[in-house]
Amino acid sequence: MCGIAGFIDFNKKSSLKILKNITNKLKHRGPDDSGIFFKERSTYQIGLGHRRLSILDLSELGHQPMEFENYIIIYNGETYNFEDIRCELEKHNYKFISDSDTEVILKSFHKWGLSSIAKFRGMWALALWDDQKEKLILIRDRIGVKPLYWYYRNGLFLFSSELKAIISHPNFVGELNTQALSLYLQYGYITSPYSIFKNTYKLEPGYILTIDKKGDIKKEQYWDIKKFFILGAKHKKKWLQKSEETVIQELEEILTESFKLRMVSDVPVGIFLSGGIDSSLVTALLQKEYSTPLKTFTIGFYEQEYNEAQWAKKVANYLGTDHTELYCTPTEAFDIITQLAEFYDEPFGDSSAIPTILVSKLARSQVTVSLSADGGDEQFYGYTRYWMLEKFIHKLSRTPFLSTVLNTIPPDVAITLYNSCKLLLPKWSNFRDKYIKARETIKHKNFLEQYDISNKYFIIPEEILVLDSKKEFINNLFKFKEFLSNNSNLLEYSSLMMLYDLLSYHPDDILVKVDRATMGVALEGRDPFLDNKILEYSSQLPIEFKYRKGMSKYILRKILYKYVPKEMLDRPKQGFGVPIYEWFKKDLISLYKNYLNKDKIKKEGIFNWVITEKLLNDYISNKGINHNKLWLLFVFELWKERWL
Repeated sequence: MCGIAGFIDFNKKSSLKILKNITNKLKHRGPDDSGIFFKERSTYQIGLGHRRLSILDLSELGHQPMEFENYIIIYNGETYNFEDIRCELEKHNYKFISDSDTEVILKSFHKWGLSSIAKFRGMWALALWDDQKEKLILIRDRIGVKPLYWYYRNGLFLFSSELKAIISHPNFVGELNTQALSLYLQYGYITSPYSIFKNTYKLEPGYILTIDKKGDIKKEQYWDIKKFFILGAKHKKKWLQKSEETVIQELEEILTESFKLRMVSDVPVGIFLSGGIDSSLVTALLQKEYSTPLKTFTIGFYEQEYNEAQWAKKVANYLGTDHTELYCTPTEAFDIITQLAEFYDEPFGDSSAIPTILVSKLARSQVTVSLSADGGDEQFYGYTRYWMLEKFIHKLSRTPFLSTVLNTIPPDVAITLYNSCKLLLPKWSNFRDKYIKARETIKHKNFLEQYDISNKYFIIPEEILVLDSKKEFINNLFKFKEFLSNNSNLLEYSSLMMLYDLLSYHPDDILVKVDRATMGVALEGRDPFLDNKILEYSSQLPIEFKYRKGMSKYILRKILYKYVPKEMLDRPKQGFGVPIYEWFKKDLISLYKNYLNKDKIKKEGIFNWVITEKLLNDYISNKGINHNKLWLLFVFELWKERWL
């Protein structure tokens, strides 16, 4: 695992020194080695920089940039099936001097060109310079495990694994992108291809970007998960003719083979274990393949409603892993919070980044690679919000009387009614926001619009965002315009929600969180559930195998129960939540008062200071707000202080 950075400068105002500097901004991603390639041409300069975290072939033979004939490559990631591809290349008389996957990838491109990508199983963000054709090729893996940013303005093209390297180029112009900021305020993350800066983008998962010697850019998609959802819908009857036993056997074989591939390494490997279905399944299927105990790691909280460590420990003990746990305190959280802007050089509002960073540090003390179980929820109908929206809210929206009642009762009146019936209803600290979101959701009849709203924090970003407030802001549905026009009635509601998350929430929130947390401490994170064979199989699998009689992840549970007792796992789903609300009420409130005070917000002119002040005062006065809104504003201010 590594960090890559580079440029094509058509103004010829860059230098070897600048290249070294932007490359070294990624030292945390690759502390073991560094390398650069720099060349002057008549009309441009080309620079490629690499920081290496040694995982496969720890020798100097794995050094990058790596060259072969007219190709030079820098590469961040792992291609787990590289040995099979190497054997195929050897049959074509290719010789190898290293045991690295980088050399295999490089010579694959030499032999098969861009079609070689179809052979790769793994995660990658890579840059390939063709010195003969004078063009740079950037490629990001199918589902977006590895990040890849690019910037193009006034003849300067920059790219990197993280924004901090791009920002450090002296000719980078960092202007706030309010369109991206509106996405952040709505969802807590910025959806690709947007980034927080103008003229700066994330290369979308499954895409290739090419820039030639004239500065012309071309982008094309080489893999599209939507195609497999469509394929599954078209052949649903055929799928349902399979017996449950057949599907269990097929899926377990694919999972086991894909999980084992993620164990390929020349350094120690561990597993993040939460005790939930997905991480327990990864651990169970792998532990049965190894005679020695696997190392597992988990983070716990003293606030019991957030604590999963007790369940993880039970699973670890049952499977016989070498288990390590760490309980997080407000003091430890404070140390991480003040570093968030350094880890995430773009505003990032998922508070579970805190325990993810902590568990990464914990794992790094013993291993160099750790497996997580991200992707199971999005592929196997695992989120509670899926069935809640499909079974209840969407049906209620088709009841005109209910819509009328909700629109008639103002939020403040609803709160009064809720408080009078509180003993009979769930305890929600943010009932007002839930009520407003329910009203807004039910107004829409289109299911995907309803799901989009259900994922938002600031439903109408113009209300909080003063800067460019007259602009027409976008939402995540921009990813579906063309798709829905051609396939509007083909996919079931369940598939639409999972597809929505696989195109936005998963690559731009979950995978960002894990990549920056792990690489920030020089730990390679691997995602066994995101093998393309699993993704392509699960995307076609009918909902009947994923959700049955109120049970989510039905088929995964059937596999897991063969290895871990059902009673050890059957409990309400508990996300990787963080007691942010409690911490800031007791120990960390001074941070909010400092970063979100009226004078500061008013002077900056980005957020509506009246709304910001009300949010803070209502939070302090226990008036029941969605605390995540305050958190998002606070995290942005942390980021702005560091990077803008």
